[in-house]
Amino acid sequence: MNQTVLLAERNKVLTITINRPERRNALDTAAYTALTQAFESATGRNDLHAIILQGAQQYFTAGNDLRDFQSKPEGESPGLRFLKALVNTDIPVIAAVEGAAIGIGVTMLMHCDFIIAASDTSFRIPFVPLGLCPEGASSVLLAQYVGIRKANEWLYLGQPFTAQEAFESKFINKIVPPGQALDKASKMANTMATQSLLSLKTTKSLLKRTLTPLIYETLDCEREAFIKCLISDEAQAAFQQFFTKPEKLKS
Repeated sequence: MNQTVLLAERNKVLTITINRPERRNALDTAAYTALTQAFESATGRNDLHAIILQGAQQYFTAGNDLRDFQSKPEGESPGLRFLKALVNTDIPVIAAVEGAAIGIGVTMLMHCDFIIAASDTSFRIPFVPLGLCPEGASSVLLAQYVGIRKANEWLYLGQPFTAQEAFESKFINKIVPPGQALDKASKMANTMATQSLLSLKTTKSLLKRTLTPLIYETLDCEREAFIKCLISDEAQAAFQQFFTKPEKLKS
């Protein structure tokens, strides 16, 4: 497994850690590939009851590494393959979020079963400011989580929002003090480790029964729209502006 993603198993729980702290855990092709392999390998096993997803050094992820957005992807992008692997996961996934979740760092959370976030976490979905459009089935799922008015606000404006706002909007399950997201997620996962695996998998399958076909349809629609936006002059200009900003302004 590529060291951009770290795996640890204990007590029927798999912890997956995005490990690019020097890039605020931004996701490049290697990271996406490693994440896809991790989730695909975990699916179908009879000795895992839950998965915890986190970022290294108490920072979830800055989203897609924009250096990978300089050319049109051929076929499915690594990010889309990862999202499909996450959608297909057959056991509960608990996200332990610290620091910030940006872009796909937010949209991937919509495919997790539980989200535990530190109180000082910042969330942002900056697709429109970057000349892009929703991805990760967020054009459908976000409104189901938080309502269409709040979804419009977060998607159209692309401004940061706090953990408290995310909690009040019912986007996340719990807020914990900074540094304690993993501990809370571990306690939840350890509870699941004592429960029937058949019951856990069956419950997840039933909860997703009607959503999964819609998610796949939406992922395909968004992919075509995203590529058109990606290769537009507006998006490329936004990326160039991002790369020329001082590093301290990119967070």
